[in-house]
Amino acid sequence: MQALMYYGATNVRLEEVPEPQLRPGTVKIAPAYTGLCGSDIHLFFHGPMPPMPSATIPHPLTGETLPVVLGHEFSGVVEEIGEGVTGIDVGDPVVVEPMLVDGTCPACRRGSYNACQQLGALGVSGGGGGLSEHVVVDQRWVHPVGDLPLDQAALIEPLAVALHAVEHSRARAGQTAVVGGAGPVGLFVAAVLAARGITVIVSEVSAARRAMAARVGESWTVVDPGAEDLAELVRSRTDGMGADLAFDVAGAPAVVHQLLGLLAPGGRLQVVAMHPNPIELNIAAELTMQDREIGSAFGYADQHPAAIALAQSGKLDLAAFITSRISVTDIVAQGFERLASPDHAELKILVSMR
Repeated sequence: MQALMYYGATNVRLEEVPEPQLRPGTVKIAPAYTGLCGSDIHLFFHGPMPPMPSATIPHPLTGETLPVVLGHEFSGVVEEIGEGVTGIDVGDPVVVEPMLVDGTCPACRRGSYNACQQLGALGVSGGGGGLSEHVVVDQRWVHPVGDLPLDQAALIEPLAVALHAVEHSRARAGQTAVVGGAGPVGLFVAAVLAARGITVIVSEVSAARRAMAARVGESWTVVDPGAEDLAELVRSRTDGMGADLAFDVAGAPAVVHQLLGLLAPGGRLQVVAMHPNPIELNIAAELTMQDREIGSAFGYADQHPAAIALAQSGKLDLAAFITSRISVTDIVAQGFERLASPDHAELKILVSMR
């Protein structure tokens, strides 16, 4: 079969590789669409990072070294089912939760498998991936999507990330939330918040991203914090109280401090972005004296069924997030390089093997 193999920075190759074999308890899937995300862009331009193996050090759960198949946000159609698989039939449209976990560490034992001590991901750590003609996945990670179109189903994985972050924040209807950063994950977070009856204010310095936010979320207030008084806007929308919640989806220290300053007494900052470096906080002034709190969330754990139900409910429109569909043969020029351009107008690019 053909698969897109990742060898390292700027080195991906469409190659013939052995077709994976069905095993008891597994499902064989023909991937339909694979979404490109920020981590894919980082891997392509900057090289492997955990939980990806290196050319010499294998991932502990897959035993694979580079090259590995790329693609962790993907949907597909069931081709075969292994012995012992129930509730899934050949021909079912499905989405894959691309998790690789050991099932034995303290995090896994308490159900927080997103914090597994040996965490890996299909399409990153080995074990196959969405940018291939066939993939074999343990039944645990295969979720039927019913009548949800397969292109939209490929967005369930990032939607699950956003859903986990919102659930972790304890958000509830009637609150006001500020989302700092209008990249794909930030817009998914805003969409989940709005679907739950929360007033959403999106703050973004990029004009292209503000335009995407305005297009996807007609009910949201979208603000340029470099040209508008974001603090005054929040005060005016909350009767002077401040926001109940703020979500850092930008990963910049200045945004963290800004969002903390927008919170009401007792408000919560939820960190979703990955920060590569430490941040210095004035704990007394920014947190303690305002009775505020900070939480953070990574990935997801058991959110895929709820994300699928949310997508099927009509409370958000996943189709609005899809901006391009490309062939795997065009993935470098029309995928990685386009998304790396600072003025690109893409939200989600979907890749197919056709």
